[in-house]
Amino acid sequence: MKIGPEYCVMMARYNTWQNRQVFDLLRDVDPAELTRDRGAFFGSILGTLSHLLWGDHIWMSRFDGGTAPEVPGDKSTTLVPTLGAWEAERVCMDGRIRLWADALDNSDLQGDLVWYSGVADRDMSKPMAFCVVHMFNHQTHHRGQVHAMMTAAGLAAPVSDLIFMPEEVA
Repeated sequence: MKIGPEYCVMMARYNTWQNRQVFDLLRDVDPAELTRDRGAFFGSILGTLSHLLWGDHIWMSRFDGGTAPEVPGDKSTTLVPTLGAWEAERVCMDGRIRLWADALDNSDLQGDLVWYSGVADRDMSKPMAFCVVHMFNHQTHHRGQVHAMMTAAGLAAPVSDLIFMPEEVA
């Protein structure tokens, strides 16, 4: 699998755009609606958003050597207690992803990434490009679940088509 830095920059921009839309659409929703169990894999809208943030945090710790989440994977739905806390952490994480992507060159995406997986309870090794694509795919997958929960709850949901991403997403 081959990807380049431009793919990472585009997907980092897309991630930021998507997360801003989600927050803007959920900002005024009753907190009880955000934490209501909706039968999704991670239960609620907030639980799924929390897990997604946790996933980005763990992958970025592997990619940039920075901090990892303080809670284990089986507690990923509890990383943030409120939508406001999610937004604050999300803005920081999206900035971290953007800075990382902007600094990449082709050589950063070559070779294998080696890490210890707490979920698998073993050392892992996969091609770096594969892991990067996985992180962005993981984001899209779980935001799709959030989109479905928002729609089922009668809430407006974000525009998610990549082709409609505005050029000015900074």
